[in-house]
Amino acid sequence: MATSFSNPFHLTAAGELGNHRESMLYNELLLRNELGRPKNRAYTQVPKDGSFVFGRPNEERFGGADDALHGWPRNLSTTTLPFKSKDKKSERDFMALNRAAVQTGLVTANENYEFRATHDVRRKTAGDEKTRTRTRRIPPSMVFGISTRPSTPIFDLLEHKYQDKWLQDRRKLEVSKRQEETKLRRNPNCVYETRASLLRTYQNPVDDAPLWQLPRFKDKAKPSLQTFRTSGARRSAYGNFQSDQIARQGELGHGVYEPACN
Repeated sequence: MATSFSNPFHLTAAGELGNHRESMLYNELLLRNELGRPKNRAYTQVPKDGSFVFGRPNEERFGGADDALHGWPRNLSTTTLPFKSKDKKSERDFMALNRAAVQTGLVTANENYEFRATHDVRRKTAGDEKTRTRTRRIPPSMVFGISTRPSTPIFDLLEHKYQDKWLQDRRKLEVSKRQEETKLRRNPNCVYETRASLLRTYQNPVDDAPLWQLPRFKDKAKPSLQTFRTSGARRSAYGNFQSDQIARQGELGHGVYEPACN
């Protein structure tokens, strides 16, 4: 039986012809799908000698149930207990370094670089800054937690006391309103105005305020053309125009006459 030899570059983008590189066999973008088989992701195969193990390594953890029963370990530096505070590495305080460099007379970039290489100032950690605010004396009689809610008056609920109180308040409010209305009605000095009485009252005609004009133009600036012979003719013309506006269309009454509606 003859063995068939398959070229590994047969399923690459270059194919059997062209330049072949070993990196083509590990690049997913250059590989092509093989008929009847799943797509190759260009991953290397796991060695069969058993040296490769899948999963995450098991880290050694102290402070479990066994250590709790036999006593906590004395060396707390290796424990992973939740209350063990981890030391955080403080960052460099560049503001303090710049301030110190300026005080010594260094202002250029090269001088600041050399000063930072020979001097080091670290910022305080968040725990060190809040230690002063946390350490406060607590009185021995202080009680922590939420205050207990007062008990519900169950007897008042069974007797419908809150309902009766609300009804009494409503009755008092209605009685006070009725007393005020009766006081207003029985007042002999109060004269009620009806619509007819308001329409009968005579309103003195008030002339409209004249338009504003400069004082120097009130007496000197006169119209150069008078189209009306007299002031009476002018008033009668404007009166006729206002009465004629009723039958015309438009906001200013300059339109055509509106037809009569039955």
